[in-house]
Amino acid sequence: MNAKEIIARRVAKELKDGDVVNLGIGLPTQVANYLPDDVHVTLQSENGFLGLGPITQEDPNLVNAGGQPCGMLPGAAMFDSAFSFALIRGGHVDLCVLGGLQVDEQANLANWVVPGKMVPGMGGAMDLVVGAKKVIIAMEHNAKDGGAKLLHRCNFPLTAQGKVSMVVTELAVFSFINQQMVLIEISDDTTVDKLRELTEANFTVSPELRPMQVN
Repeated sequence: MNAKEIIARRVAKELKDGDVVNLGIGLPTQVANYLPDDVHVTLQSENGFLGLGPITQEDPNLVNAGGQPCGMLPGAAMFDSAFSFALIRGGHVDLCVLGGLQVDEQANLANWVVPGKMVPGMGGAMDLVVGAKKVIIAMEHNAKDGGAKLLHRCNFPLTAQGKVSMVVTELAVFSFINQQMVLIEISDDTTVDKLRELTEANFTVSPELRPMQVN
């Protein structure tokens, strides 16, 4: 398995039967591929519908929030963006999964812009991180240049402050508990000492630390 598949498989275990879930563009969309057979969720897209599903017949007028073709399940509902964001802001999304550029030890998230680079817009990330009941950040542990993405303090413009519930990387799972970043699962391919070398953020180790649950 490559890093993205490991992350998507692990995040899928956090989705519960009956949840209303928003999956961000990119890596988070892969999470839907690994849901257990007994877990049925309703996928919400901030461009205006509930009930995303696999593509059965491609329709150029039916796309997700990232502009990618998608399908709809029986019972799906479509509405305007105002209603869609009312769902999000009203706390009706149980869980959202987003990618991340940086997360820091205070549960702050930066994921909408790299300073100095063009960006088409911030999308719905700021509303989702504040409005969803649980926020999971799915991202590779380090940047392409090897630099840390889990930091003491984010130095990119913030998406939200103190709203991250969990971070899942290919090496570990961290949860934010009582305003502390806690390592709760670790990959069989690494050690706590190696993880500290790759992670700038300070974290504590759960006394119940267990191997990362992927399969």
